[in-house]
Amino acid sequence: MSALAPVAVALDTSDLETALGWAAAVGPHLRTVKVGLELYLRHGADAVVKAREASGGREVFLDLKLHDIPNTVEGAARAVAELAPDYLTVHASGGRDMIRAAVDALPRTVVVGVTILTSLSRDDLAGVGMTGSPRDVVRRLAALAVAAGARGLVCSPLEVADVRREVGAGVTLITPGVRPLDAAAGDQSRVATPEQALAAGADLLVIGRPLTAATDPGRAAAELAAALGLR
Repeated sequence: MSALAPVAVALDTSDLETALGWAAAVGPHLRTVKVGLELYLRHGADAVVKAREASGGREVFLDLKLHDIPNTVEGAARAVAELAPDYLTVHASGGRDMIRAAVDALPRTVVVGVTILTSLSRDDLAGVGMTGSPRDVVRRLAALAVAAGARGLVCSPLEVADVRREVGAGVTLITPGVRPLDAAAGDQSRVATPEQALAAGADLLVIGRPLTAATDPGRAAAELAAALGLR
């Protein structure tokens, strides 16, 4: 079997059958399936278990972006422990103690600190009181999250090189906002192509609509893997 592309397909739908169809189609080509809020809130544990099965046992990225007081986040992390997600996201802006609570609750899962959403521009950040450029804010939050025990970070492809310099090797850098050259940016403000993101130092790319909205998601995944030199 050829190497799997370092891509997490975003199963962004509330319809479980649709999500499982996507997972099955891309599973032979991609490394990870991402279960986000829309699917998880509708179907709960079934979404994780069945997506893993449908994809052929691929990694599961449980993208819940937890953000609450440390005690609540610890309880939420323990609540998903039996699902054994490979990755679980928390907002880095929740602070050191909150991140540490998730890390302590899920020692076998890569707890991933989300720096700032790829939909946010500099003006958006200023509107919520975050000073500095997106790169400055991302770098500060990345350092905080890793110091608190996070073993992964989410940042846009435009910041991934800066983040790698900030945190060094050994931290998994996950980049949403990845679009093939001919794909629309959609609601993302800070984007790059898959090739650009990997060249900048990303370990795992999150790609949704360019795959799931394709006429044939399996073929689109195979073509992406080929473009990345993995087929």
